[in-house]
Amino acid sequence: MKVIDSIFQMQSFAESVRLQGKKISFVPTMGYFHEGHLDLMREARKIGDCLVVSIYVNPTQFGPKEDLSKYPRDFDRDCRMAASVAVDVIFYPSDKDMYPAHYQTYVNVEKVTQNLCGLSRPGHFRGVTTVCNKLFNIVKPHVAVFGRKDFQQFITIKRMVADLNLDLEIIGLATVREADGLAMSSRNVYLKENERSSALNLIKSLKLAQKLYNAGERNSTIIINEVTKLIKSSPYIDIDYIKICDTTTLADLEEITGEAVIALAVKVGTTRLIDNHVFGEKLNA
Repeated sequence: MKVIDSIFQMQSFAESVRLQGKKISFVPTMGYFHEGHLDLMREARKIGDCLVVSIYVNPTQFGPKEDLSKYPRDFDRDCRMAASVAVDVIFYPSDKDMYPAHYQTYVNVEKVTQNLCGLSRPGHFRGVTTVCNKLFNIVKPHVAVFGRKDFQQFITIKRMVADLNLDLEIIGLATVREADGLAMSSRNVYLKENERSSALNLIKSLKLAQKLYNAGERNSTIIINEVTKLIKSSPYIDIDYIKICDTTTLADLEEITGEAVIALAVKVGTTRLIDNHVFGEKLNA
C-alpha cells in the first residue's frame, strides 16, 4: 500500500493507472476508520482495479463552533485498517496544499443543501462539495463510493456530479450499524456510557416510522410527531430536526406519495448524531 501526500504525485499516479486502461475506485474519508468505512472500501475494491482512499479532515466543512480540533485522528491505525482490506493508495494531503494562500474558489450546490443539516450548519455543504470536487480532480476516479448514513451529503454529491458533467459514477451504500443498531460514526466515541441507551432511540424511532408506514400511514406530521415522542422519552437528548423529504429534491413532504426519506439529527449530550430511513425505496433503481 502506497501513501501519497502530494497532490502532483497523486495526479501523476492516477494518470498512469488510467493510461494502463485500469479502473480507479475511490473512497473519500476524514479518517478514524470504523467498520462502515471498511465496508465502503470492500465494495470499492470489488469494482475497481486500483483502490484509492483519501484521509483528510476538511476544515471548510466545519463551522466556527464545531469540533474540527477535536475530530478523532489516528493515521497509523487507519493505515493498518486500510491495508487489511487491500487498499492500494492512501492519499493524505495537507491543509496548505489543499487550501493554499489566497484560495478563493468554492463549489455551491443550491437547493438540496438548504434543508436538513443545511439549516443548522450553514456553509457545511459548500465545504463538502468543494473538497469532493477537488479530490475528484486529484484522484481522477472512475467511481466513488459513499455511505448513505449522511443521506443529504450523498444526494448533494450526486447532484454536483450530474450538474457539472463529471465523468464519474457515484455509488451509495446502506448504513452500517453497530450490534445494538446505532449507526456507525467516528463521533460515536464521544458518547458517554450513560448516553448510549438514549442514542439508540434514533434507530428505534426509524423502526417506529417504518411500522407506521407499513400500517398505511402517509401523513408526515403524524409520523414525525410519534417519532419525536419516542426520541424525547430518554434523557440527554436535544433534537435538531426530524423531517420527511423527497429523496431527489430533499424538499419537505406533507404526504408520502412515493419514495421519501425520514432524516434526523439529534444531539445526545454534546454528540451530534444523524440517521435516516427511506420509505418505498426502489432497490433496483
